[in-house]
Amino acid sequence: MKQYSILFLALFLQLQIWAQSHRLEFKTPHGNFKVMLYDFTPQHQDLILEAIKNGVYHEALFNRVIENFVVQGGEHDDAIALRETGIPKDQHQRLPAEFDPRAYHKMGALGAGRDDNEQKASFLNQLYFVVGKSVLPHELTELEQKKGVSFTEEQRQNYLSEGGLPRLDGDYTVFGEVYEGLEVLLEISRLKTNSKDAPLQNIPFEIVEIQD
Repeated sequence: MKQYSILFLALFLQLQIWAQSHRLEFKTPHGNFKVMLYDFTPQHQDLILEAIKNGVYHEALFNRVIENFVVQGGEHDDAIALRETGIPKDQHQRLPAEFDPRAYHKMGALGAGRDDNEQKASFLNQLYFVVGKSVLPHELTELEQKKGVSFTEEQRQNYLSEGGLPRLDGDYTVFGEVYEGLEVLLEISRLKTNSKDAPLQNIPFEIVEIQD
């Protein structure tokens, strides 16, 4: 019976991947991995597709790498802060948050970085991937009590079996997930960094849309 359950889950996940409209390939010196974008976070989906077309991520870097946490790339927080120096906060360009219970911080989740703005709106040109850690049942219960939320059964099962970063749910927008090549991201997450979490050697990446 357990084998049938595993096969059903694998089939369900595969159908979910192909049900989404857009898929991307990230190319790095450490290997490539593939990502599906969620149709139910349309603004963030459109944002990254336009960015790819306009070359926003041309010669981009994964510039913040933290094992068991995230691999982050695109425009760095410091660069954004410098560029926005002297600009009133209400004029900072951000994308409104898109929260959906189907989009959560599972292993391999693709999210949008942000600052401490009250609206939890996203930076336009910064992304991250979850390379989280194992999650225990009592941790989910404590998070539900602390944040006043309730994890869905799917979220709970995924976090307990695969791990992730549930504490970020509802605070940062997730708009896609890795469906092939997660081991590449995990390898990148283990590379040596300095005291500011910057890799000691540059990690460039290129994004292309996968055409059927």
